[in-house]
Amino acid sequence: MSTVVSFGAGGEEPYALVLGGGGGTALALRRIDDPGGSVEMDVADWWSPASEIDLGVLARVQGPLLDIGCGPGRMVRAAEAHSLAALGIDVSAHAAALAGAGGTPVLRRSVFDRLPLEGLWGTALLMDGNIGIGGDPDALLARCAELIAEDGRIVVEVDADPDLFDCAEYTAVGHGGRESAPFPWARVGSAALARLAAGRGLAVDDAWAAGARRFVVLRRRRPAARTTHRSEKS
Repeated sequence: MSTVVSFGAGGEEPYALVLGGGGGTALALRRIDDPGGSVEMDVADWWSPASEIDLGVLARVQGPLLDIGCGPGRMVRAAEAHSLAALGIDVSAHAAALAGAGGTPVLRRSVFDRLPLEGLWGTALLMDGNIGIGGDPDALLARCAELIAEDGRIVVEVDADPDLFDCAEYTAVGHGGRESAPFPWARVGSAALARLAAGRGLAVDDAWAAGARRFVVLRRRRPAARTTHRSEKS
């Protein structure tokens, strides 16, 4: 497996503790160069059954579905329940083990590793802020474009601020102040994502808000239709 710094890993392992039920349900992402600028995350939502908002996302995808950074696997299980072929991948050993415990198809693998069905996935899914994986959204979009089929799509959950584009080193802080090792992460809004996508031959195909959450669907940019002109015979 490629060397990828896992979300919330290392240090006092707050993410693993949360997943294991021994560290509360909340994590805060703390930016290394701005400790006061933390982002709160409720990890309980990740191991709960898929919500109505989650199911609304699945209604807009096509299979097979690759859930990148699947965590405990709720989206993969929901996809299977709706007869949609799906696979989850996650670099976290704890998350992959938890997701796969009930037979959910999950691989402990980085998105940048060799994966099954390269170039054939109907949808690459980046939920729960996973556009941040690796701290380089441009590289991540480029990789997703390699993974999807010609008519495939990339579904991204984005930040509420459309122009936000923030790549930095973070730590995850859990119950009792337990803190992870630093890892690269990114936060991206819809407008910033559209600009990145354009540089990778992708375009926004759909976008919507559901409660406080925001989503964008990217597709390959279609070439402009060619206009032909008939020449008149003299």
